[in-house]
Amino acid sequence: MALTFYYGSGSPYAWKVWLALEHKGIPHEAKRLTFDPDQTKTPEFLKINPRGRVPAIVDDGFALYESNAIAEYLEDRYPEKPLLPKDAKARAVARRLMAEADAYLGPVVGEFSEATLYTKKEERDPKLIAEKKVKLDEELARWSKALQADHFAGALSLADFAIYPWIRILPRIEEREAGLGYKRDSLSANLAAWLKRIEALPYYDKTIPPHWKG
Repeated sequence: MALTFYYGSGSPYAWKVWLALEHKGIPHEAKRLTFDPDQTKTPEFLKINPRGRVPAIVDDGFALYESNAIAEYLEDRYPEKPLLPKDAKARAVARRLMAEADAYLGPVVGEFSEATLYTKKEERDPKLIAEKKVKLDEELARWSKALQADHFAGALSLADFAIYPWIRILPRIEEREAGLGYKRDSLSANLAAWLKRIEALPYYDKTIPPHWKG
């Protein structure tokens, strides 16, 4: 039985899982849930994830939610084409980076997105945007410093898939509203090159959020 993957278009957490599924070549059916109307709160989906959030999977009758738990489950259940290092210390670093992406990078990107793209033009507060950008620049500097090789954990790993969607949102804001987001060349050189590296993966195009293609 094929795995069923429930996602929302543009969700960084879902994108992480989708990249892992494609990298490992796991047969799956991707089911996109909308937020308007909110299909994550239907009785059917709440049986899979009582919290009513994406991503979630059902693999041969086994339902699982929370993106990092899903990513590690896929690594254990489908060990081919591994996405975590074998060395215990390197593996711990990759897991730490995944946790940091969710705990630190995600919130500051989210705050910046809310102040820019998700606030009506006439209601945008330049002072607030500037404050959020200072925080974001500080966080991006940490990630630039952490990237010491082609990938965050040395070789391509779940850490890259956890970090990539959050940073990719920044050029997306610029693409939607010129002057509000980050041009790629305004990112540090190593982060900009790393974005291109992820986007050169042969399966990357399959995972681009559908509504970004419109």
